[in-house]
Amino acid sequence: MRLFTKNNVLAKPKQPALFWGAGCLRVFVLMIGLMTLPIAHAENIQSTRREAQILPNGQLAISTRFATELPEQLTDALQQGVSLDFELSYQLERPTFASYRSKITQLVSNENRVNYRLSYHPLTSRYRVSVGTFSTEYSSLTTALKAVGAIANWRTLKQGTLLNATPSDVEASVRLSLSVSKLPKPFQINAITSRGWNLDSGWQDLIIR
Repeated sequence: MRLFTKNNVLAKPKQPALFWGAGCLRVFVLMIGLMTLPIAHAENIQSTRREAQILPNGQLAISTRFATELPEQLTDALQQGVSLDFELSYQLERPTFASYRSKITQLVSNENRVNYRLSYHPLTSRYRVSVGTFSTEYSSLTTALKAVGAIANWRTLKQGTLLNATPSDVEASVRLSLSVSKLPKPFQINAITSRGWNLDSGWQDLIIR
């Protein structure tokens, strides 16, 4: 729409005032970049080790490793202070009765998952991977990502669950995924719209020994 003065001279429309601070502008630019993030598929997280051993006490000891590749926008967010939480979980499909009992237990406990937090500390230029109160620092993102989802002899199921079971009797799987619900609220909204934050290995069958 054109605006004219009394002398019929074209007047310039008023420009809206900008109130962006440096911090707000940085978040805005980051969000715009994330909106163009391509859909992440399972190939962003690949399983490189997925083994399990039936223990004499009837528990299942799980050992896993994953190769995770972060999209560029996620790497930028990490280096700007956004921590990334990942969840390693397992599920038992067979034996049927043991599987049923395991699923009931999972409804009231978190024993079927391990949480990893990946963060970056600019003062030291190092990456940190935390599991509960235990944390380790790494000099490179590539090395830190190798620690996310890595676990050895993770004892799952209650004692006696798989007593007298053989490897052919048991079917179980593991999964590593980015915990979108633990992201800051603005990024949760972006995850819903772009799906670019939904890194997920999908359920991977364990090799039972």
